[in-house]
Amino acid sequence: MRHWMPALTAPPHAGVDVLTDVIDSMALAGFAGTLLDRLRSIVPATSLSAYRTGPGLRPQRYLGASHRTPDTTRDCWRAYMSGPWLRDQTLMQRDVLSQDVPVVCHITAAEVPREHRAKVYEAHGMAERVSVVRRAADESVFALNLYRHVDQRPFTDAELMGFGEIAPALLAMTCKHVALLGLTHGVGDAPRALRTHAVRAQLLLLHGKLTPRELDVCERLLRGMTQEAVAADLALGLPTVRTYRNRAFGRLGIHFRSELFALMRAQGV
Repeated sequence: MRHWMPALTAPPHAGVDVLTDVIDSMALAGFAGTLLDRLRSIVPATSLSAYRTGPGLRPQRYLGASHRTPDTTRDCWRAYMSGPWLRDQTLMQRDVLSQDVPVVCHITAAEVPREHRAKVYEAHGMAERVSVVRRAADESVFALNLYRHVDQRPFTDAELMGFGEIAPALLAMTCKHVALLGLTHGVGDAPRALRTHAVRAQLLLLHGKLTPRELDVCERLLRGMTQEAVAADLALGLPTVRTYRNRAFGRLGIHFRSELFALMRAQGV
């Protein structure tokens, strides 16, 4: 695996355009998709993730997006959390990661430990990853990752260097986006509007085709409201609320409110 510290110089024009678009999408539910779409003009990745991990810390996933149909990012995360994360050291080498200094890491599937490679990379057709990573004072590591799949050509050195030129800014923006949505620990202390935005963003991360009304209903159920209270709050009939609930639960692959809470707990909310 290769590591390098990107030069802190002004990015080329293409990088400036990417950063401008990413800034405009911060704190919006479509941030991850916009980030991946715009980055593809520099490094043609097929999927993206952002998560925090560290010694003794259960990894927490914040973002996921894909250009593939179907989107396999959730399946990849579930496979990772089924066991490989316990032995994954690919983003945590202390001799490489300086505290609060972004580092770009590049690795191919062949270099990934066997279980991790089999369950995550080979099972989902992933071939390569480039990441920008920063280690915090508490030893946790925040990583923004881009992935290539086996039906794509390998990333070129020029593409990797182009990513490296804007990687520190991208990492800072992603961290700020996560903080603005209250997705990190301490979300309970955020204002209700911010918490609501965070819940809706995580619901969309679970299934991107949830409609605004389905999100309205799920968010209120997660607040502990009864279906009758949801109907009154949204000025809708109870049968209509039940229809939105059932549609949303169908998209999420669940049947009961308790399963909705479990899904959100698994996302760190």
